[in-house]
Amino acid sequence: MSAQSNLRPVDSGGQDDAYRTPPHNLEAEQALLGAILVNNDAADRVQGFLLPDHFFEPVHARIYEAASTLIRAGKLASPVTLKTYFDNDATLKEIGGPAYLGRLAAAATTIINAEEYGRTVYELAQRRKLIGIGTDLVNEAFDTLVEDTSKDVIERAEQTLYEMAETGKYGQGFQPFGRALTDAVDMAANAYQRDGGLSGISSGLKDLDEKMGGLQSSDLIILAGRPAMGKTALGTNIAYHVAKAYKAEHQTDGSVKVADGGVVAFFSLEMSSEQLATRIIAEQSAISSERIRRGKITEDEFSRIVEVSRELQSLPLYIDATGGLTIAQVAARARRLKRQRGLGLVVVDYLQLLTGSSRRAAEGRVQEVSEITVGLKALAKELNVPILALSQLSRQVENRDDKRPQLSDLRESGSIEQDADVVLFIYREEYYLTRKEPKPNTVEYQQWQDEMSKVH
Repeated sequence: MSAQSNLRPVDSGGQDDAYRTPPHNLEAEQALLGAILVNNDAADRVQGFLLPDHFFEPVHARIYEAASTLIRAGKLASPVTLKTYFDNDATLKEIGGPAYLGRLAAAATTIINAEEYGRTVYELAQRRKLIGIGTDLVNEAFDTLVEDTSKDVIERAEQTLYEMAETGKYGQGFQPFGRALTDAVDMAANAYQRDGGLSGISSGLKDLDEKMGGLQSSDLIILAGRPAMGKTALGTNIAYHVAKAYKAEHQTDGSVKVADGGVVAFFSLEMSSEQLATRIIAEQSAISSERIRRGKITEDEFSRIVEVSRELQSLPLYIDATGGLTIAQVAARARRLKRQRGLGLVVVDYLQLLTGSSRRAAEGRVQEVSEITVGLKALAKELNVPILALSQLSRQVENRDDKRPQLSDLRESGSIEQDADVVLFIYREEYYLTRKEPKPNTVEYQQWQDEMSKVH
């Protein structure tokens, strides 16, 4: 007997999945539209998150869109004023024509529940969209292109879910000034309780912390410099110190309170995770990374490297070395890490290696970089963590006598300067002086040595 003959169909509860009706609530749609037609103020309660596409019944979507258009224009939206928009609407004629508008208004008794009706319509629309995404994902997994990997399919699904999450979200809207004051006082109290007086996460660099008060939550911090200035080295150093200082306290309610430091997400779009790990090991073991890479180390030094590696094993530093990530993918992965492990700092090395949406890319690199910086700032606010984004500087720095960087040197977009909360520049004068080394045993050489001693 074949194995197939033993198979029995699974009981689906008498419902064929292929013909399941998508989730919807026509009564909620009708109640919301009726409330809006009776009192246009009801529209103000839902227009911040509800779109015409969220309605299941197409004619309801058109009624909502027409009413919203009139209200935004400062006009009255009522069964009478909307009648002219739907005189020739074939779908509306099937359910009673313009008289249907009157019935919607007549059935409405109050606008108190308008927002709740709107949220019901919105949530059901999100479920329908999730069903669509799931169906597309199944079909794509079955019929994937030869050049596509399962990872490509997953990345596209993540991006679609991210875009869905960003569309029509409620947002917190206005909050009383008193609540903002309370948050500000709490932040000051936390700083006071820390002997160092920091209101943010310590970067591990005392002078920098004194100027900034630490790395502040929701800040987009740009760390910019020309090649060979040490951007990655400094960014890695800050990431290491934040992760090294991480201390968490488990509360009685099961939650976790971070006492110091933080979990770090490091997006390395230029270097591999092994290269970054080698840099950290080199610093902690006091052995140059170049010697480690070439294997020019003694047995004692190798033992020291192994010992340092063991100490760093549990460091809450997570490296994503995927190249060519989009801003949407960075956001999705950062969200996932925060949900699974917590998150205190995001580092991006470096900003210009990220990509934006294909639409922005078609408009030019400047528009694409603008989308990236806006996205990073929005992500910092959403996750309530500082984001440290490394950035290149334009070549015009090399054409000046004074090589000290300026805000105008930020490469490819003025939006970097506009969207950033803090811009830090790295400048090493000895780098430029080294390239000007004159011939030995000359007056110029002596002057050069004097200048070098000043900058060391």
